Amino acid sequence: MTKTHDEPRQGANPISNTLSAGCNRLNRTICVPWQECRYDQDAKDPARFRLHLDEVFNSSPEILPPLFSQGYLMKDIRHSVRLNLPIRRIEVANVAYTIRPSFIMPYNTALVTDVETGLFLRKFNVPYWALAFAFGRNPMFWYRLEAGLGYFGISQTTINCPENLPRHLAADEKHTKLKGDKVYVATTVGDGNILGCEVAADAGNDSLAEAYGVFKDDVREVDAEYSPETVNLDGWAATNNAWRALFKTVTIVSCILHVYIKLRDGSKKKWRTAFDLVADKFWNCYEAPTKASFSQRVRRFSEWAKNADIPDFMRTRIDRMRNKLSQFSVAYDSPGCHRTSNMLDRLMQRMDCRLTAGQYFHGTIASANLALRGWCLILNFAPSNPTTNRKTPNLNSPAERLNQSKYHEDWLQNLLISASLVRRYQHPPPKAL
Repeated sequence: MTKTHDEPRQGANPISNTLSAGCNRLNRTICVPWQECRYDQDAKDPARFRLHLDEVFNSSPEILPPLFSQGYLMKDIRHSVRLNLPIRRIEVANVAYTIRPSFIMPYNTALVTDVETGLFLRKFNVPYWALAFAFGRNPMFWYRLEAGLGYFGISQTTINCPENLPRHLAADEKHTKLKGDKVYVATTVGDGNILGCEVAADAGNDSLAEAYGVFKDDVREVDAEYSPETVNLDGWAATNNAWRALFKTVTIVSCILHVYIKLRDGSKKKWRTAFDLVADKFWNCYEAPTKASFSQRVRRFSEWAKNADIPDFMRTRIDRMRNKLSQFSVAYDSPGCHRTSNMLDRLMQRMDCRLTAGQYFHGTIASANLALRGWCLILNFAPSNPTTNRKTPNLNSPAERLNQSKYHEDWLQNLLISASLVRRYQHPPPKAL
């Protein structure tokens, strides 16, 4: 089963104007891996052009239209004045598609070789003016390149086929500001990748259901029947309600790490000795090998706390942990699920640095979503550090490790090919300067 593109989406939630300023639409641009040195000749020779498309279909049919195997017609050839390159179109089942070689950025704004280093540095939040100083153009050019990637759905672009969809997820909201007002970034992660990222105006039931609904709408383009087995949440009622409403069969696992964090943050120097003792007992509960032993250790931990020489706030937190025992112990029923939010926290720390470096959001929710989605895709596809890469030779980014494959050795071309035919949000971006 491959990504669907031209068929109506099944079970998808509409994206509100508040969150995305317009419905997402069909993408009729096919991004095909192509060597820059041979593209000009191939584009001008219909036989060579067809031969290359057929080779791509044999190796990666998911990046081409579903009806491509039934045949296609060579439609016409146009010329990109900006890049001085020919651009061909084909017709599949009476629908015209533009063929864009992978070494060209969307909307023919630039060659990949001219911008990939600058976009890679956006992973580390290098400001746009610094990119303009180092690589030319102007700050708005670099901003628009990044935001332009945000027109592609994160899950559809990151995940190549339904078999790679994560069974276990983690989700939380990042608190930030838009024009000084508090907003919340509903973030969903899985297998080391950010799979959903949408700004919500508030942390209420409706707003969070709408924001996480964009993730559902996006991921069900990959598999119309997808529902995660578990999701790790922090216990906020509106978040729990949103996930239960969106995915009826999902099992919610409460993050046990939040209990430890509240114990730690409430401990001052005078309670350091008591905290060390409580922390040892807490981790002893966490390391229980079975559900029964975990429940037993938590009950004994709570009974010990009643008469122990510890402050009242610790005793209260431990008692709450026992009262929510079923929310923590359910993790033992789903091996491989996330008992803590560690994976989510690592990615959200990077997001926090990105938001702080940009002094938060200054435009609209729609522009904030575009900028964040583009940044998330860069984070998913840009190479990891060499130490991490040594553990997975030839798989150098979180997206490559999730899919166990890649379309191209160049990370940015791999991203663009992965976004082939992925439905776009809103209208085309403005012309790059």
